[in-house]
Amino acid sequence: MEIEFLGTGAGSPGKFRNVTATALKLLPEINEVWLFDCGEATQHQILRTTIRPRKITKIFITHLHGDHIFGLPGFLSSRSFQNGDDPTPLTIYGPAGIEDFVKTSLRVSRTKLAYKLNFIELGEAGQIFENDRFKVSFKYLEHRIPCVGYRVEEKDYPGELQVEKLKELQVPAGPIYGRLKAGETVTLADGRQINGTDFIGSAKKGRIVTILGDTRSTPNIEKLAANADALVHESTYGKGDAKLARAYYHSTCIQAAQVAKKTGVRKLLLTHISARYVGPMVKTLQNDAQDVFKNTKVVKDFDVIQVPFQTNRGEAK
Repeated sequence: MEIEFLGTGAGSPGKFRNVTATALKLLPEINEVWLFDCGEATQHQILRTTIRPRKITKIFITHLHGDHIFGLPGFLSSRSFQNGDDPTPLTIYGPAGIEDFVKTSLRVSRTKLAYKLNFIELGEAGQIFENDRFKVSFKYLEHRIPCVGYRVEEKDYPGELQVEKLKELQVPAGPIYGRLKAGETVTLADGRQINGTDFIGSAKKGRIVTILGDTRSTPNIEKLAANADALVHESTYGKGDAKLARAYYHSTCIQAAQVAKKTGVRKLLLTHISARYVGPMVKTLQNDAQDVFKNTKVVKDFDVIQVPFQTNRGEAK
């Protein structure tokens, strides 16, 4: 599992930061990439990565401000030409109005897609997706227009069969191992009964990634971020601009760090950086946040962050 940042700027494109788009790469897990927001020129950013558009099967939109959605028509159109002979469907999740925006853009430009495009517009907060490996839920944040944050939870992995212990007991390899891993009780040729559950190791905890839209401080952030392995949090403003952040419905680096520390987050990734912060000022943003929560990084375009498995999730840093 990796998070690749395709755009980390706020409001409008800059020389060094494009507008918001974040890719959650789940290739080893389910051979898919999920995109969170799709600001202007996201498809250009993708060209500079190894991401294949046909692998993007879901797009989660946090809100309908242009710097989060203006890249959709171009990306969706181009994906038609890069989707091979067996087109992969794509589903867009987002607040009410996202379907109208996309369909109007495609209709006016007379764009026909070669794949099935599905829409799920968000209503009451809660779970919106689940398969055998992941589930996704959302909650509303506090911005000038309806805006959400998403929580992606990986399901736990079953424990591994403890083969060495079975060998010590001279349990013969073969189909029996499969039955034992399934938790069955097996009777051996010599009459011994082996309970599979006694030879299965501890389950490996799945990972949690929380990706927020634009927001000022609100209790729902804590609920979305609880015990996350990675929290992607906007940091439009710096340490001394809390009043400005509240007035414009955004957050500071300190507010993000306080949430991470309080909720047991493993790694805090700050994005949606105002164009006012360049050069050494970016380092200052990061240092200020690290004074509150050490494992903080101000990300830049094309940063790739690994999300490792943890063995003791839940300890605040």
